[in-house]
Amino acid sequence: MHQASPAAEHAWPGPATHQPAPAAGHPQGAAPFGAWHAAADHHQVPPAAGHPETTAAHAIRHAAAGAAYGPQPWQPVAAGAAAPYPQTPPADGGGHAATGPGPGPQPWQPAVHAQSVHAAGRAGQPYAPAATPAGAGYPGPDARAPRSATPPDGDGEAVRPGRGPQRTAPAGSPQGRRAARRAEEAAAGTRRAGDTGTGRPAAAARGGRGGRGGQGSGSPGDGRTGGAARPHGPWKRLVKAVALCAAAAATAMLVLRGNDALDRLAAPAPPDAKATAPAVRADAPDPGRVLQIVAHPDDDLYFMNPDLRYSIAAGHPVTSVYLTSGEADGINAAEGKQGSAKPDKPGYAEARQNGIRAAYAKMATGDRSSAWKRTVVPTRGGGQAEVDVLQAKPQVNLVWLQMREAGTVHDPAPDSLHGLWDGKATRLESVLASGTPVKQRFTYTKDQVVQTLVGVLEQYKPTTIRSQDPTPGRFPDTRRYTDHQDHLYGARFVQLATAAYAKDVKDRPHFAVQNYLGYVNGSLPSALDPDEAREKLDILGTYAWLDRQNHCGSNAGCGDLKVSGNPAGNRWTESINYARGAGTSWLTSDKEHGLWAFKVLDGQLAVWHRTGLIGRWSGPTLLPGTGMDQGMSTVTLTDGRIAVFGTRTSFGAKPADYKREVVYAVQQRPGAEEFGEWQSLGTPEAADENWTSDISAPAVSVDGTGRPAAYVRDGSDTLRGRVQQADGSWGPWEKYGGTDLHGTPATATDGAGRRMVFSSTSKTVVGWVQPRPGAPLGPATATGLPDTTLPLTAEGREGGVRLWFRKPGSGNVRTALVTGDGGLKVNHLTDLGGLQGFGAVTASGHVLAGRTAGGQLGSELGSGRPWERSPLMFVGAPSSTMTGKNMVGLAVLGLDARLYVTSSADAPDAYLAPWQPVGPRNTAP
Repeated sequence: MHQASPAAEHAWPGPATHQPAPAAGHPQGAAPFGAWHAAADHHQVPPAAGHPETTAAHAIRHAAAGAAYGPQPWQPVAAGAAAPYPQTPPADGGGHAATGPGPGPQPWQPAVHAQSVHAAGRAGQPYAPAATPAGAGYPGPDARAPRSATPPDGDGEAVRPGRGPQRTAPAGSPQGRRAARRAEEAAAGTRRAGDTGTGRPAAAARGGRGGRGGQGSGSPGDGRTGGAARPHGPWKRLVKAVALCAAAAATAMLVLRGNDALDRLAAPAPPDAKATAPAVRADAPDPGRVLQIVAHPDDDLYFMNPDLRYSIAAGHPVTSVYLTSGEADGINAAEGKQGSAKPDKPGYAEARQNGIRAAYAKMATGDRSSAWKRTVVPTRGGGQAEVDVLQAKPQVNLVWLQMREAGTVHDPAPDSLHGLWDGKATRLESVLASGTPVKQRFTYTKDQVVQTLVGVLEQYKPTTIRSQDPTPGRFPDTRRYTDHQDHLYGARFVQLATAAYAKDVKDRPHFAVQNYLGYVNGSLPSALDPDEAREKLDILGTYAWLDRQNHCGSNAGCGDLKVSGNPAGNRWTESINYARGAGTSWLTSDKEHGLWAFKVLDGQLAVWHRTGLIGRWSGPTLLPGTGMDQGMSTVTLTDGRIAVFGTRTSFGAKPADYKREVVYAVQQRPGAEEFGEWQSLGTPEAADENWTSDISAPAVSVDGTGRPAAYVRDGSDTLRGRVQQADGSWGPWEKYGGTDLHGTPATATDGAGRRMVFSSTSKTVVGWVQPRPGAPLGPATATGLPDTTLPLTAEGREGGVRLWFRKPGSGNVRTALVTGDGGLKVNHLTDLGGLQGFGAVTASGHVLAGRTAGGQLGSELGSGRPWERSPLMFVGAPSSTMTGKNMVGLAVLGLDARLYVTSSADAPDAYLAPWQPVGPRNTAP
């Protein structure tokens, strides 16, 4: 294999000029590494001759399907201003609108150009996207072939089959007129709506799923009811005339206001001067820029897929950064066949790189042999990195930092990321892969590792950062880490780097962080449906080089034979789970029917606010205080103020000072934009060394006495909690027991004002209930529910608390009503179907929403309605809430770290209003 000459030395040039992201579907040029100006050497990895990829057709078909339902053009609504919004085509017509050109991070242009294997795929040449037609709108029917719904195991009603596009009814259509009528009725009812005793808006009069803390009156089978009674007689004609007038107003206002327009239909008023400003051309969406940082080659394939594959299939810019070379013992052989193999750490590191390049090429193009350009760049920490650009899809980049790995999962290894973090090693040396264009060895101190990562972040300017779990915990019996020590400490280096990047680099967009569980996935119920699990396993098979064909032209090998005997690992290809940010209570409403959203951006709490039922959105506003972790929960106190709870990570002066604690902030007065300072509830963990600060995000509820309580799963997998006292102080961390708890607990209050708390185990769900409001929780109680995937969602309604969760190995959504009279009792476990997704489900009124296969948001808007898919791809979990009595608000945080909102009347035949992005595009200040 051709070896490049050593790269010339170059000083770090400083921050690059930020360029906004490309339009949706625009393949980004070869990434923002051009700002590094490395006079570098390049390796071309040519396609193999005579070794076609046997599964290319299948992979290409899947990638094309994924791209077909990617993000579509939006009409943004600037914070504090009304702006036009595109009209939505009928649900049964049209394909995907073309996306327009947009400025983006400019293609990587090396100082010394290497000759491309394929001229058309030259990495230094940008793609030319098609222009967006004026008035481009939402996609038509889902291009992805539907899968058969999985029937329940005799424990509920039959699954309702069918999937379709997300229906946002055009205002002038019959559906739009019905939506307008429902919105008018809902908004009128909203003004009459009462509030619950805890400050939560009451649930819809027609029942349905209700809102957080709301009570419904629906059937106990699935939490639904029928629609409102229709008018009859002479009044019917009058109502029809009024509805038609409202629909006409809706047609104009939906174009101008999007989601706000639907809310305003209740009382049409002459628009102000700002509202009547001329319409502007639709602003193509920013798909976001995803940057993943993992410890070893294959961590991304095992623990971040299928999110990784979804992002690549949608054409989003994706960069994966590998901290270590993953050289292990240097033997590239399957288990049981290693006796005759000679250790070669540089060679094994190169084989793993080759396997990763093949896997990414297959995900992006369907051809594992698609050519890469391999380049040397200097790092901000004083070393060098290899940067690989996929020539056919130059928005796909790989960055190899090539530090030494620990070589052991649990045992002490001073020369490792763990040793460097703890100070047992002052420098960590490089282990260069045999085929890398990097020829100069280097070492890094702890601070230089952090600065190297800051430099990568500064160049790529991601809007979504994916990382491993920095607090995975320990096994109770052996006290060993539940994850690889490189995963744990690599993720902590990422925490330090993102904190420094947020503080020191001002010319950047906002970013969100998503953390992923690691080895523990193997002991949890399978989160993926069989089709998704097979796709994930297929990519691992490519990485493992199962066919042994030398498609990469490397003497080191074209993949990782260590995993070839069992590419699935410990059932890791059957699951994906988020370590943080899986809660669904971050969107809430106030007594004036305004909406509030709370997510973490840049390590700070970001707040978005819509004033009243028909006000404009503002935000994001970052509250003071850094170190905030993903995963916020909200409650409304009895005086109407909103309280926000989460966890905060601090590092301290010494490694042992690493700490994760529960904190909260309270609105200064109802409706105020200002919040008080963060107050700490501490942590039930005595020291980081005990359980690696492994506490969950807090689950919070207010009982009938008006006292809030916060519950967490602690490092020993039991339930702990603190309750606020009558004088405003907080009691101690109480022990509530339970064993084998996983994820974040869920809590809600029933119709009698009693708090219920639930937590998943690896086999079932356990629960706790207050015997009466104000009393301590009762003992941990078996619910008898079957195993569930993570996480749970709990909402108060129908006199009890309704749970939502997913069926393992299916992705189907299930629900059950739990009542507390005479102890916990589960009623009517029901299978609601779905789109084979995974992760959290949010429910309010008749709206049910969650992630689908493909990564988009799916929703179901009432009994008998098919599940529908929106074009939105997002971070973490969706959230919904009742706004008054008869309206539902729904929100997600997109991969561009931008808030997207919609709403619907709480009626069985309602539609979602057009999705509305809040605020300007997420670019550098």
